[in-house]
Amino acid sequence: MVRAAALVSGDGARLQAILDSMYFKEIPDFELVSVISTAREVNAMKRALNAGVPAYVVDPELFPNSTSHSMAVANKLRDMDIELVILAGYDLPLGVIPYQFKNRIIGTFPALYPAFEDEEGDIQRAVLERGLKLTGATSYFADGDGRVGSIILQRAVEVRADDTPESLSRRVLEEAEWRLLSQSVILYCSGKLKIHGNRVLIEK
Repeated sequence: MVRAAALVSGDGARLQAILDSMYFKEIPDFELVSVISTAREVNAMKRALNAGVPAYVVDPELFPNSTSHSMAVANKLRDMDIELVILAGYDLPLGVIPYQFKNRIIGTFPALYPAFEDEEGDIQRAVLERGLKLTGATSYFADGDGRVGSIILQRAVEVRADDTPESLSRRVLEEAEWRLLSQSVILYCSGKLKIHGNRVLIEK
């Protein structure tokens, strides 16, 4: 049984993909032990509690810097014997967490990485401004700096002529990120993800 925790900061849309997969029993040998949030009054906390998953707050404002906050989160994860960490809309630096959970942190990126890897603004607005016909999302294992590391899966999303940054962001989330996050966790829990160097191999 893989004991997992999800790190969240906002509305919990990505978290909902995992909760739905749990409800439909799509993830084998998986237990979402907890949800850890950076704030109490966020919708992700309500989603977790409504699903019967324990939710905790590790408030960054109670710590002198981001490093000490990340150490507190890492300690919480270790205390619960967490094996897999899921980034479900977590917007803070991971700090020391990747060093203690190497190749055990799964997240998504709202583009076909490495496209827009250095984009600091709205990625989907940048997609539209550059006239791209395809965008998408990427699931990955976090590297030592907490950024996109070894790529697990990618999924393309067509850019429509009438898209706005908001409509495109929503479609990338629903058509790509949700699916990739759940699929990646399923593959991990099934023991089908093997890392060789910087590459993720998916066993049949």
